[in-house]
Amino acid sequence: MAQCILRIALDTPLNAVFDYRWQYEAGVGGDGARPQVGQLALVPFARREVMGLIVGLAEHSEVPADKLKDALAVRHQLAPLSAQWLALAGFAADYYQRPLGEVALPGLPKNLRVLTTVALDRAIKKLGKLEDSHDHTPLNMPQLNPEQQAAADYIGGAQGYQPALLYGVTGSGKTEVYLQACAQVLEREPQGQILIMVPEINLTPQLEGNIRARFPGVMLATLHSSLSEGERMLHWLAAHQGQARIVLGTRLAILSSLPKLKLIVIDEEHDPSYKQQEGLRYSARDLAVWRAWQLKIPIVLGSATPSLESWHHAQGGRYRLLALRERAVKAAVLPAVKLIDMERDKPRDGLTGALVAALKLRMARGEQSLLFLNRRGYAPVICCESCGWISDCTRCTSFMVLHKPEHRLRCHHCSLEMRIPHHCPTCGNVDLQPVGRGTQRVEEGLQALFPEARILRIDADSTRKKGSAQEAFDTVHRGEVDILIGTQMVAKGHDFKKLTLVGIMNPDTALFSQDYRASERLFAQLMQVAGRAGRAAQTEGGSAAEVLIQTRYTQHPLYSAVVHHDYDHFASALLDERKQAGLPPYLFQALLRAEAPELATAIEFLEIARDCVLHPGITINDPIPMTMTRIHNVDRAQLLVECASRPNLQVFLKEWMDTLRSLKTRVKWSLEVDPLDI
Repeated sequence: MAQCILRIALDTPLNAVFDYRWQYEAGVGGDGARPQVGQLALVPFARREVMGLIVGLAEHSEVPADKLKDALAVRHQLAPLSAQWLALAGFAADYYQRPLGEVALPGLPKNLRVLTTVALDRAIKKLGKLEDSHDHTPLNMPQLNPEQQAAADYIGGAQGYQPALLYGVTGSGKTEVYLQACAQVLEREPQGQILIMVPEINLTPQLEGNIRARFPGVMLATLHSSLSEGERMLHWLAAHQGQARIVLGTRLAILSSLPKLKLIVIDEEHDPSYKQQEGLRYSARDLAVWRAWQLKIPIVLGSATPSLESWHHAQGGRYRLLALRERAVKAAVLPAVKLIDMERDKPRDGLTGALVAALKLRMARGEQSLLFLNRRGYAPVICCESCGWISDCTRCTSFMVLHKPEHRLRCHHCSLEMRIPHHCPTCGNVDLQPVGRGTQRVEEGLQALFPEARILRIDADSTRKKGSAQEAFDTVHRGEVDILIGTQMVAKGHDFKKLTLVGIMNPDTALFSQDYRASERLFAQLMQVAGRAGRAAQTEGGSAAEVLIQTRYTQHPLYSAVVHHDYDHFASALLDERKQAGLPPYLFQALLRAEAPELATAIEFLEIARDCVLHPGITINDPIPMTMTRIHNVDRAQLLVECASRPNLQVFLKEWMDTLRSLKTRVKWSLEVDPLDI
């Protein structure tokens, strides 16, 4: 029997790989063969058995022989993860300052990391029965306009690393450009794979249907968190074995194994959902760009409102700018955007007279309307007008939101729930009033105003069950809804043919946010939701597409840019502001967060962290409480680190992390590189 040492990465906060002994029969294949880098191995760790990833092989170990443990099993039936995939995981670990195992192992399906091979064997057997023959001939290829054709030809014909920013107004046919570019790539590379990413799960069914209709002979795999573990395992394996030619997924798909990857498409690239907000806080968009550079393949980032970082790269020549200035349907035009001054047209039940009149007109003509309010629940808070009591959450620095249909108060941060009190807990007053409006309250008001209307609300509360969101969107597409009320779930990607009116309620709060990205996000949100209107040609006798924004600040320059659909000048002005203020993309940041039962403890740890390493050329700001200071009885504080050079920041962070990991503290802390929320 021959022997070797397996260097194994484990899903643990310890920043190290671990040595294990493995005995095998030299010259024998199958289960008795010498393991390979990239295979999975079951090993003992502490008092349990865990799955690890082999990242190296050696003949000898520095661990004393009496302390060296034996690996328990190697998953020989699974082809090793490629060197390119390991390099991707290694880059993510280095850049985001996390141990390799914390990046690589969570990126794999849970059924691959269990102790038994039952699920793996079943998935391999199921895929083995499928024919690995693909007919990549596209069906029903519509004629493109000249701008679309030029973009599709550039993307489809690109060789090597060629990043492109596809900037197209809403309804300009970006999806059709993606599909026709994919057809060209599959024609040229019959064995190649294409990764298409969307920011949210509820956008996958519509795009999946388009892909299946266009390429019925091509195997499609989908990867997102709503899949069952068995489904995710099967789809991941189809991608890993190269059988799935097109892989459609949300941000987790960027860490999937795609050995024959030839093109990456990032739809709605500006969307903050591409940034993971817990655990490994990675940007799937940024990792996708690095992966394209690593594999020397083209990547396209598409959006009607590109992120300022991507726009900056396009203006500077790092990305090729491909513009679609017109809507794809010839007779479809961009909607007219109008501002309703709420100081003059006083709203009743949250709706101004002009918006109610527009809704009545659409109802009379059999057209659909969308009311957008990015606040779910019935009301953000209830209060007592006698003594001033408000429904605070007892565990968070937040309010308990009223959910009237369920007769509950619910905290949207820690999920604490309680029944609506019959009287004020402080003074006993029984007249408790809801303050503000959520989607449930708007729905109630519309039902009273339009009793004959078919009204549908789509938000996180109404679509909790699996498949309920898609069922709701299908109802809208079939024309069985007159008025749709929704949050950001309805704001992007959906193609509602009969929708001619969009009403936007209460957007003003974002104008006064302390977050420097708030105006960029509000503009993107308004442009995206406005783009749901008028996507089909205007019917004879029908209404022109219209967007009505209720605001108290009609002179604000952001609203002026929305009215004129003027992303170019708005982005240029924001970039000038960022440059003068020294903010991203002209500066690079990292954020250290600390959590403790007491705020003073978290601040004290951050003060120690601030002073523990010399940092010439690095700006470390003073620690401060986070805006949402307390969540689930835990106080939170943050420390912002800034540098004009990304490489210099990375060098500092590596040394800093080594020092912080050596500190003995009960404070829970984490580092986020390129933070989106500060």
